[in-house]
Amino acid sequence: MPKPLLFLDVDGVLNPVRPHPDAGFDTHTLFGYTVLLSARHGTWLRELSGTYDLVWATTWEENANTHIAPAIGLDPLPVVTFTGYVPRPGDPRVPLMELFSAAKWAPLLRYAAGRPFAWVDDVIPPRLVRRSQLRRDRLLLPVDPGEGLERRHVDRLLARPPRGRARSLKGSAAS
Repeated sequence: MPKPLLFLDVDGVLNPVRPHPDAGFDTHTLFGYTVLLSARHGTWLRELSGTYDLVWATTWEENANTHIAPAIGLDPLPVVTFTGYVPRPGDPRVPLMELFSAAKWAPLLRYAAGRPFAWVDDVIPPRLVRRSQLRRDRLLLPVDPGEGLERRHVDRLLARPPRGRARSLKGSAAS
């Protein structure tokens, strides 16, 4: 049986807005923006790769492999493509108030194609988190964008990896 997927965002997760000054972040200038990255995150992600298949789920898309992965000591990862995603029949409906925060949801479900997964992001609609809490096949883990990924998140991911097979996109798995 394949490992569950772990969908990873960058901004707000690996690139926090205001990390603690002693948290060990290095400053990088990428595309004219200041990006804060920590080798500690690379260590944690390599640890998580023993349990999960890691996948970039970020608007950085392939740029995450070019710039983020080498800076934190990761090999290139597969990428979920969001740019140009065209809604398809069977995609979950997204309430108007969640259009921005749920924009990744349908592409993630399509990419997972029924595999269990965890999603770590700073922008996950609370409705999706609530609906996923009792599910065994997915774990949605919101991260505070100010602090980013912390050890407690890693421990949570390791303590209860998603398992089992999700239902089809058309069923309640989509919500």
